[in-house]
Amino acid sequence: MRTQVAIIGAGPAGLLLGHLLRAEGIDVIIVERASSDYVLGRIRAGVLERTTTDLMDRLGLGARMHAEGLPHDGFHLADGERLIRIDIAALTGRQVMVYGQTEVTRDLMAAAPERGLQIIYDAANVALHDVESDRPSLTFEKDGAVRRIEADFLCGCDGFHGPSRQAVPPSVASAYEKVYPFGWLGILADVPPCTHELIYANHARGFALASMRSETRSRYYVQVALDEKIEDWPDDRLWDELAVRLGPEAAANLTRGPSLEKSIAPLRSFVFEPMRHGRLLLAGDSAHIVPPTGAKGLNLAASDVHYLSEALIGHYLRNDRDGIAGYSRKALARVWKSERFSWQLTRLMHRFPDGDAFDRRMQVAELDYIASSTAAQTSIAENYVGLPL
Repeated sequence: MRTQVAIIGAGPAGLLLGHLLRAEGIDVIIVERASSDYVLGRIRAGVLERTTTDLMDRLGLGARMHAEGLPHDGFHLADGERLIRIDIAALTGRQVMVYGQTEVTRDLMAAAPERGLQIIYDAANVALHDVESDRPSLTFEKDGAVRRIEADFLCGCDGFHGPSRQAVPPSVASAYEKVYPFGWLGILADVPPCTHELIYANHARGFALASMRSETRSRYYVQVALDEKIEDWPDDRLWDELAVRLGPEAAANLTRGPSLEKSIAPLRSFVFEPMRHGRLLLAGDSAHIVPPTGAKGLNLAASDVHYLSEALIGHYLRNDRDGIAGYSRKALARVWKSERFSWQLTRLMHRFPDGDAFDRRMQVAELDYIASSTAAQTSIAENYVGLPL
């Protein structure tokens, strides 16, 4: 097979990129190792920046998002005694949209056939070849046969564990990583949210988050040690812990129900440089990971896709080579700013095992400052809604 752009990974980053390129008449094939059902079954983020919603609207695929999503004007930081509201609408003139990553993926997948976006699912053992040449390719196994796709460019949107990043020689790359000494235990339940806006809570027993996917489906998290087991957290224990950590105001409105899904996710900050090597370009989790505290994962992937799609469209439609050459530099400038915000908020709102009384007093002082400073709240709001592209 031959195409102009071969995309590895059919998550939201790969699908967004594929749709944007096809809308400009560029030939694209997406290769995904898993089945479509598996891709849709992954429970992920649900807070969308304007960058992400604008891309969906640009593709004409935002109707369901606007009909079913929940626009939010603010969110809360809690310190065990009070709720500090960050009024992002008043401070920035913008909103965020609560709409699950699964739903974004569903909308993009559903539109692919009618728009001529070819997606090959269940592609095993994907490998990238000759990425430094003018004729890179990838191979994969499907239905018992090895298949090859030749392309002008390969785009790695295949996540942290995918093969794309591994195709960049270590001699030309640098990886920066911080692994956090705790994880998030999450529960998804068909119960109404305890609040209309997200609550990020710093409590003596650890961090907690109250979020939602809709008016009738809620998503909650608590900070746990890395050696905790799901079976040690029956639903009742988790609801009890949430009621304590979120504080009395949220606990009074907490509706309990059976879990639809429970999982423990480790937290890390990770950046891989450069995001381009030869004819291979990386986007999303293949190049960077952020802790979920700042709701940046999917949104940062969307900003990568914005830059990458503009570079490829410029290459094919205007014979512009500068966009491809400058893609990594431009994307990484925004990546590092988002990493900073997510790291900063994680450090502020979590209890670290090696933290001492001084560290705790610094958290208290910082929360007091945020509560009383419009400038501090504005800085947080600007980062939360998404920095300019």
